[in-house]
Amino acid sequence: MTADTLAFEEHRPHLKAVAYRMLGSLTEADDAIQETWIRFSRTDTREVDNLRGWLTTVVTRVCLNMLRSRTTRREEPLDAHVPDPVITLESDDNPERQALMTDSVGLALQVVLDSLPPAERVAFLLHDMFGMPFDEIAPLLDRSPTATRQLASRARRRVRTAPTPDRDLARQREVVNAFFAAARGDDFNELVAVLHPDVVLRDDAGAGVAATATVQGAEAVAGRALMFSDPRRVLVPVLVNGAAGVVVTLNGQPTAVMAFTVTDGQITAINALTDRERLTHLDLGV
Repeated sequence: MTADTLAFEEHRPHLKAVAYRMLGSLTEADDAIQETWIRFSRTDTREVDNLRGWLTTVVTRVCLNMLRSRTTRREEPLDAHVPDPVITLESDDNPERQALMTDSVGLALQVVLDSLPPAERVAFLLHDMFGMPFDEIAPLLDRSPTATRQLASRARRRVRTAPTPDRDLARQREVVNAFFAAARGDDFNELVAVLHPDVVLRDDAGAGVAATATVQGAEAVAGRALMFSDPRRVLVPVLVNGAAGVVVTLNGQPTAVMAFTVTDGQITAINALTDRERLTHLDLGV
């Protein structure tokens, strides 16, 4: 392995984290990393003092181009789209997945990020999550530092609408277990009790699939959750973007990844990816 390759590989986990948070897609993030590698391999970087910063700039430009060309990519309503989840076990020591989980972006927050205009997303992520100053971000967006600061501020206001999860993973798991116990027991009242009154369920079954929907309200979500009374559905506890979640299997095949946001002991958001095609491309970690 050459010195250049070693240098690039040292920064790959960081670059994957940046690309994933910008794109919300693990496959597209890998594509962005590959394009960044191509640009890196064609450039003499011996005079670059801060290689991590240089690579971050390159991958950001690549992601921006991908975001701006994405306008016709999706057919389903944006609010029902669930970004690719990052599935880990609590004992997972894979360095790339660990980097993705550092300062973890829960899936509910990634949904909000995915809805931001490209410039707002870049300004917010690079400054608030990766600590880049506005005067370095501004040239990437062809804006002044002041305008870039305003972009980040607008994004920040949107991001505040995402529910803030409880930090106690054990408590999260307890609430998620109570949700499935109530569903398995066909207990509608217990389901409603564990759900926040304004809970939002996003079920992304794929573009053009009737099951793709966004449902809001404890009673409406509880009604859909009763499907888990089917004992053939096996629930595998995992972490989804660093929070308590499950992989659901039926007859040994994964049928869903479910991410839960637990706030003050109640479930405030459920993001379910049930798109069979996308599930086959995910590293489910189980």
